[in-house]
Amino acid sequence: MQDQQLAAVIEPILASHGLELDSLEVTPLGKRSVLRITVDGDGPKGRGPLLDDIAAASSALSAALDESTAVGNNPYTLEVSSRGVSKPLTEAKHFRRNATRLVKLWIAEREVTGRIVDVSDDEVTLDVKGATRTFALSDIKKAVVQVEMNRSVSDDEDEEN
Repeated sequence: MQDQQLAAVIEPILASHGLELDSLEVTPLGKRSVLRITVDGDGPKGRGPLLDDIAAASSALSAALDESTAVGNNPYTLEVSSRGVSKPLTEAKHFRRNATRLVKLWIAEREVTGRIVDVSDDEVTLDVKGATRTFALSDIKKAVVQVEMNRSVSDDEDEEN
């Protein structure tokens, strides 16, 4: 399986479902291969794709790949998933899609944890213990979403209003 050929089949289908290809991985497993497709997108509220969007795209991808020569003649298993919270934030769109979420940034030799309040093409602004701080995306070595177990549903409702 050639990644470029696969991407040529996959990307238009994802785009028609309002999604974009985040990563593509082909892992040989004996006579079979596992084709892992990770998707991202804005979703209806700009917060990432919904499970129904991914399921619909997965069905369309399966049908298209079965008809395509890009997968070759060997059997394969298709896995389609979203980026999830464990993947590092690497682009402005990742920060934007995680607005209001708590993130940890690694900048030079220090770590900063705060809530995303604004994102531009070049910067992210966090609320860090009540103070607003802006960081250049180019200065961020690593950024990950912090899972909050005690965040109430009303917090999410306030975000949407």
